[in-house]
Amino acid sequence: MSDFVLSCSSTADLSQEEFDARRIPYICFHYSIDGVQMNDDLGKTMPFDTFYQRMLNGADTSTSQINADEYEAYWEPFLKDGKDVLHVTLSSGVSGSYNSAVIAKDLLKEKYPDRTVRVVDSLLASSGYGLLMDKLADLRDEGKSVDEVADWAEEHKLELNAWFFSTDLTFFIKGGRISKTSGFVGTLLKICPLLHINHEGKLEAVAKVRSKHKVIKEIVDRMVDNAQDGLDYAGKCYLSHSYCPEDAGAVAELIKASFPKLEGEPVLHDIGTTIGSHTGPGTVAVFFWGRKREN
Repeated sequence: MSDFVLSCSSTADLSQEEFDARRIPYICFHYSIDGVQMNDDLGKTMPFDTFYQRMLNGADTSTSQINADEYEAYWEPFLKDGKDVLHVTLSSGVSGSYNSAVIAKDLLKEKYPDRTVRVVDSLLASSGYGLLMDKLADLRDEGKSVDEVADWAEEHKLELNAWFFSTDLTFFIKGGRISKTSGFVGTLLKICPLLHINHEGKLEAVAKVRSKHKVIKEIVDRMVDNAQDGLDYAGKCYLSHSYCPEDAGAVAELIKASFPKLEGEPVLHDIGTTIGSHTGPGTVAVFFWGRKREN
């Protein structure tokens, strides 16, 4: 078994049990709610249902990325212990944390010239990022080296597909992602935007689907179109949701019915407080291995 540290940030949106089971340490992002700064610590300090209910009640939220000093302090104990580090970051398309990690890596290289620190931009978010970490943990456990695992991640990360929909436009309007006029019309017509993460790691709107029932079918149809081997897809599927477990459960049931060879059942996760600060409640995301993201 290779002796290096495989790590990521809390925005991979796995549970503490999953991080522990896969031996993946993580560093916390930060968010603030009504001016009080908190750690995005997997819902330990503030449970997810409390966080999202406060958003629904009008709380203001914002986020801040991990800076270079924090990365340096987080990695240094591993390096002092004689371990190499492979750290995978939240997508550079939605955060500047990758750049901060690279700065910290270069600083630590001067202090620990005999140690290796590799930083990989996941170009993913939420438990799609988590699904990538799960695969990299498999490769580490197979005995691959830090460089072999990092190189595999760079070569294959765009094969991980990420699709989202939202049933509540309130926070897309509040964050300026759609105009108030478009949001009003969309809400009136019960429009549910369908989005994906593109090859640059950016969230991109793909379609405007009218009604929750139709968008649930549409997101599974996108999985049918893009999954490895189509309906014969035999890999894992992760789902994330922000305070809408019934909607996520409906998607999971349709995926189970559509993909009989799926490896296990779809695994549901909460969208954490960093990503959730921007999506708000009512978002469901589906992640799976498939066609390379090229747009």
